[in-house]
Amino acid sequence: MIFTGVSEARWKDKILGVILKTPDQIKRIRDAGRIVGEVHEALEKMIEPGISTKELDAFAESMIRKRGGTPTFKGYRGFPATLCTSRNEVIVHGIPSSTDRLEEGDIIGIDLGVTLQGWIGDAARTWKVGKISSRADQLVESTRRSLTLAIEQSVPGNRLGDIGNAIQTHVEAFGFSVVRDFVGHGVGRHLHEDPQVRHFGIAGQGRRLKEGMVIAIEPMINEGVYDIEVLDDDWTAVTADRKLSAHWENTIAITAEGPKILTEVED
Repeated sequence: MIFTGVSEARWKDKILGVILKTPDQIKRIRDAGRIVGEVHEALEKMIEPGISTKELDAFAESMIRKRGGTPTFKGYRGFPATLCTSRNEVIVHGIPSSTDRLEEGDIIGIDLGVTLQGWIGDAARTWKVGKISSRADQLVESTRRSLTLAIEQSVPGNRLGDIGNAIQTHVEAFGFSVVRDFVGHGVGRHLHEDPQVRHFGIAGQGRRLKEGMVIAIEPMINEGVYDIEVLDDDWTAVTADRKLSAHWENTIAITAEGPKILTEVED
């Protein structure tokens, strides 16, 4: 933003509780993820002052359905929209609204999932609305870079702590903080599968990464403290100090050839 079995027992890690995916299953997740990437690219072109988050949501749902997919988030545990639209101090799970209009200087996190023939792709981006402050720009870019560094650690034999440590080390060097209350996760036939992927941690610790794992890495990085508050709608999570937050995410396959990003347009 649970768990399913596969017919081939050799692809299920019974000890760790993680369902490893076959190459064909990874391809199916990639097909869903390609739509995710295409929608994100289209939404980026729409980001400008004055547009409402509801307009972005309606466009995204239409585009997903035209490509044969369904919006994974809509109806998930009661969530009412296709997109999570999280502006400025909103960390994640912001609900699109016709009255929530982007303004010059905002940053806007957009999280979306697509289900295609039973398989899911999940990714988030944080876009800049016009000219933003230098500190906001640094937050967005360091969050994006932390995801890249985390993906580089996503190889067989490494551990989940290597992913979290790469993110934490990078963003804390800029004085930012890593949200603790939300984590990344496995992705497959369900939106949230094992393993949980923390975005902070100690290198060399945690569950070992194996070929066939598919995970969503999604650092949520705050300008100030990492503490959060959830608003009265029971969805919208904001920074406790009301400073900015940024969010970047991709769905990744762990392969013998290295990490494969499944939620971008290009392979």
